[in-house]
Amino acid sequence: MITSLQSPHVEAVKALLGSRGVKERRERGRYVIESVQNIKAALASNETEIESIFYTQEGLERLGSFYHANLIEVAPQVMKAMTDTVSPQGVLAIAKLKRRTLTELQGIKTGKFAYFWQIQDPGNAGTVIRTADAFGFDAVIFSDSSVDIYSPKVIRSTAGSFWQTKVLDEVSVAEIKEFAGKTGSNLFATKSDGPHSLMDAARDSVGKPSIWIFGNEARGLPPEVEASLGAKSVSIPMAGKTESLNLATAASVVMYAVANADK
Repeated sequence: MITSLQSPHVEAVKALLGSRGVKERRERGRYVIESVQNIKAALASNETEIESIFYTQEGLERLGSFYHANLIEVAPQVMKAMTDTVSPQGVLAIAKLKRRTLTELQGIKTGKFAYFWQIQDPGNAGTVIRTADAFGFDAVIFSDSSVDIYSPKVIRSTAGSFWQTKVLDEVSVAEIKEFAGKTGSNLFATKSDGPHSLMDAARDSVGKPSIWIFGNEARGLPPEVEASLGAKSVSIPMAGKTESLNLATAASVVMYAVANADK
C-alpha cells in the first residue's frame, strides 16, 4: 500500500491533472479516469487500454468484481491528494491515450456525426459527448483549438459515454469537408437565424450520412467557416422570447430531433 504523499505515483498522477496537464498528457500519452462509473465503462471498452488502477479498500468495494493486472492500493489521504475531485470515490485509473481518425468512420453508411468548432468549456464538451451517446450519434468530432477532450473535467462529465461512442479531436474544417465529400454526407450548420427549419433538415437527413456543425460558445460559427464547408444553415424553432440557447442545450435539441426524425 502506498502511504506517502511524496510517492512517485502521486506526483505522476498530479502532473496529468495539474496546470500543465495538457502538455503532460500529450507527451506521456496517458490520461486519468476518475469515478466508479467512468472506470467501469472504460474497463468494459474493448478499445481502451488501462495501464493501472489505484484504489482504496472502500473504492474497490464500489467498483465490484473485475480483473486487472496492475492494481495499486493507496491510503485514503493519498487518494485524496491524487484526485481532481473534492469528494473522491476511492478509485482512479491511468489509461493510454488513443486518438481516432476520420478514416475509422468512413464505413458507417448512414452515419450521424456532430462536429464542434473550437468548443472551449469542458462541461459542455462532456455533455455533448453524453448526449450523442444517448441519441445514437455515431461520433462526436472536435475541431483543432478546442478544449482538451482528455482533461479530467471533460472525462468526468461524460458519465461513461466517452467509452461508449466514438470521440475524435484536432479535426480541421478542411478535413471535415474532405470527409463529407468522401462519404456523401450532408452538412448542416446550426445558427439562431438559419433560414431552414431544424425539423425539415432532420427529416431530410433520414437514411443519409449527415454532419451537424456547432460553433464556439461565445462566437458561434463564423460565416467564413460555414461558407467554406458549404453547409445548410439550420435554426431551432423557438416559441419564447429568448434569442438563443447555450451550446450544450442546442446540441441536445438537434440530436434529439435527428434521432427521432423518422418516427
